[in-house]
Amino acid sequence: MAEILDTARTRKLKARASYVGAAVNIFQTLIKIAFGILGQSAALIADGVHSLSDLLSDLLVIIAIKLGSREADYEHPYGHRRFETIATIILGVSLITIGGAIAWTVMDRMAHPENLPVPNIMSLSIAAVSILINEWLYHYTKRVAKRTRSKLLMANAWHQRSDAISSLVVLFGIGAVMLGYPLADAIAAIVVALMITKIGLNLVVESIKELVDTSLPPKLVAEIRATIMGIDGVEGIHLLRSRQMGEDALIDAHIVVDPRITVSEGHSIGDTVRDELIARFDDVMDVLVHVDPEDDEGRFEHNKPLTRGDVQILLDKYLAEIKSSIEDFRIHYLNGQIEVEVILPFALSEQPPLLAALKRQCRLMKVKVKKINKVTLFFKHK
Repeated sequence: MAEILDTARTRKLKARASYVGAAVNIFQTLIKIAFGILGQSAALIADGVHSLSDLLSDLLVIIAIKLGSREADYEHPYGHRRFETIATIILGVSLITIGGAIAWTVMDRMAHPENLPVPNIMSLSIAAVSILINEWLYHYTKRVAKRTRSKLLMANAWHQRSDAISSLVVLFGIGAVMLGYPLADAIAAIVVALMITKIGLNLVVESIKELVDTSLPPKLVAEIRATIMGIDGVEGIHLLRSRQMGEDALIDAHIVVDPRITVSEGHSIGDTVRDELIARFDDVMDVLVHVDPEDDEGRFEHNKPLTRGDVQILLDKYLAEIKSSIEDFRIHYLNGQIEVEVILPFALSEQPPLLAALKRQCRLMKVKVKKINKVTLFFKHK
């Protein structure tokens, strides 16, 4: 299992990665746009705009991390992780807009190829340096993203990797122009624009999936299911739901246990399930476990079960002769019906006529009340 960092340490690492990225992208935006203009390279200017979008994303990440890392409160009992998700959508939409604008501008200029600028060796050098810078930044941000389990940082890392790839495209485009292919630089700019747009679309789609509570990947859900089934006392799972919140996963599990165990034992098994999932899976932040005596999903939808109060009234009616002697009774809800266990003083079992009468009344109650499947008498020693 990966190293678990405390909240303060996680927030500090995220912020540091974002500030480093912002500083690098300020530098790259300035040199790319400046040398793109001086070196007459539309692709390098487009790449400079891409770096500007990286800078904006870094600022967005910084704000989102500050908001998203706040502790849970009364109005947000699950925390504020979705701020990072919303920030990722904003980042994605901005990339789509930037990519579309670049492609439109360059295609308009390609309609008049005689007016296309011719880049020089200076632009080529800047593109080469940019590849190295962005590749280093990608690996640095990705490493921090993995340590902090931050999807937003990981998205930003891939954004930075796209900047390295786009600079590579620019490098080839500028080189091709210098070798006598005048449209190569403009085509490279369009390729960069399409890459920016695709990254934006991916970020938006993945974040929307999270906001609508899309389940975790099937492979991970299967691993979670197998882990639950391996816990002592769990006999089955009839409902397992999952959803994502920022870098954390939330699990709802309905487990089936032996129907004859006590409530406290069932609760203990549920706690074990929760603790095991949180300990084994880094992404799992919280687990809600519902303990069932059987797979009862939908069983009582059209057939309301008898309550304890209902059973008390029935016992008072059918066992009126000894109702004051009833020490306790237990109810088991199984197969759409109930089983009732009545606890009586042991002395009553030593009175054959009374015992025979009680048995008759129990059989009568079972026949008259269709929701009762079985009535059992237990006699308790003091």
